[in-house]
Amino acid sequence: MPVLTLIEFNGTEHRVNADIGQSVMQAANFANVPGLQADCGGACSCATCHAFIDDAWLARVPAAEETESDMLDYACGRAENSRLTCQLIVSDALDGLVLRLPESQY
Repeated sequence: MPVLTLIEFNGTEHRVNADIGQSVMQAANFANVPGLQADCGGACSCATCHAFIDDAWLARVPAAEETESDMLDYACGRAENSRLTCQLIVSDALDGLVLRLPESQY
């Protein structure tokens, strides 16, 4: 079972066990990680599950598709390493993934 680390803006770390095939957003929500609103429930129709991929992981995470990239235009503080966690599907290859949460999703 892959383990993800989500780091709140204030530095609080959450280690989350994730199931293969679920989204990072689902894993974080099931673990009650604060800071991911996920208003659309994972439909890639909002940007309230925005997170920043840790630099060490950028090359190992699949690139964002066009729909996600367009939706990230609405993310607060979008950066080169911004992703929507609803679009990151957990696999063994993501075991150890580190994401940082923005100060706000709005």
